[in-house]
Amino acid sequence: MACCVLQITGLIFGGVGMVGTLAATVMPQWRVSAHIDGNIVVFETMWEGLWMDCVSQLGVRLQCKFYDSVLALPPPLEAFRALMCIAVVLSIISFLMAIVGVKYTHKTKEDTQGISIFILAAGVAFLLTGILVLIPVSWTGGGIIRDFYDPKVPMPLKRELGAALYVGWVSAALLIAAGAMYCSF
Repeated sequence: MACCVLQITGLIFGGVGMVGTLAATVMPQWRVSAHIDGNIVVFETMWEGLWMDCVSQLGVRLQCKFYDSVLALPPPLEAFRALMCIAVVLSIISFLMAIVGVKYTHKTKEDTQGISIFILAAGVAFLLTGILVLIPVSWTGGGIIRDFYDPKVPMPLKRELGAALYVGWVSAALLIAAGAMYCSF
């Protein structure tokens, strides 16, 4: 009975982590403009994501623009895009493997060796996906914090942590937890 509860919990964690990984990948709020001057009237908020930049004016009007050229992007951004796309695909595959493993665990009791290998593969895939999400999200967060406290970076170029980073961290934690649950069988 505890085995079934742990499998279902891992499936829920993996599903939420999968959706969060997809959301963090497409969200434009990876880096958000920092308002640290004494000016309390701010008309524009700038967002920078993996795929586009957005400007929100007074919270009413939002203008987004996709990056013009893939070749003009900085190399870390290209790597982060690739890692997050691989993580999205791997999270979907992991989730489907977990569904099949849980489904056949409840249906058959004869071939427990084949099913346990299938669930172990889903667990390892969830762990790998969590690590793949954690790398670009943490690297971006570290860069934002480093630049924020660097006196050489001009005030208009300083950024704060965006919502996509928090979604990415929570998704990575859920994926790693799901992978740990499935690997424990």
